[in-house]
Amino acid sequence: MSLWRTTPNIEQLNAIQKNTIGEVLDIRFEAFDEGSLTASMVVDHRTHQPYGLLHGGASVVLAETVGSMASYLCIDTRKFYCVGLEINANHLRGLRSGRVSAVATPIHIGRTTHVWDIRLTSDEGKASCVSRLTMAVVPLGENPPAR
Repeated sequence: MSLWRTTPNIEQLNAIQKNTIGEVLDIRFEAFDEGSLTASMVVDHRTHQPYGLLHGGASVVLAETVGSMASYLCIDTRKFYCVGLEINANHLRGLRSGRVSAVATPIHIGRTTHVWDIRLTSDEGKASCVSRLTMAVVPLGENPPAR
């Protein structure tokens, strides 16, 4: 059985990135299956820290982007929206170039919170970061997001 309330449409997910940090960092949704969503991000001058390595904050942006979208695809968007509550990241390996991929899989999909495990890997498949994201599921009547 699929995790998704709304079947992911990769083209639409990428179009949503327009005029956001996702567009600036070249974050692209790549794939999904019954239990995960995958996105990638460029590793270049836009995402480097001063020593020429992938900035840890950029890794966190990728993790939160893919995890947030995964939560969005799990809710009834006519009644709820999702916001990030907490994110942590362990940076395991530095990257200098290419693309880094992030796979979000659920740890917990509850009525009011979602918790995601997000694994970032290099083009060579080596682990670069492990992140956990907690999302709040909020009723639309409570401070609805701008549209």
